Amino acid sequence: MNDYIFLMHDDAPRDRDRSDPSDWGRYIVGLENDGRFAGGSEIGTGVCVRKSGDPAAISTHLVGYIRVRAASLHDARKLLEGNPAYEAGGTVEVRELPRSG
Repeated sequence: MNDYIFLMHDDAPRDRDRSDPSDWGRYIVGLENDGRFAGGSEIGTGVCVRKSGDPAAISTHLVGYIRVRAASLHDARKLLEGNPAYEAGGTVEVRELPRSG
């Protein structure tokens, strides 16, 4: 199994983004029951820092992440079914977390 991260963007159409907090609970429990959930959270405010020079602007469109275990990128994409951000028409960026070292 590989690790992947789902980065939820804040771009769901406002008329469709009415997910109930229990929708997230059901989605997370489903991932946990399948042994696929490896963490996640909403993303709050913060800053970009750089040792020297001006840093890039903070990515304000990212509002949450979920880390999952999946056999492949294709398999990870299947895990989006039921994700409230995805189901509301929002963007979910799926990225592999390569093993280092």
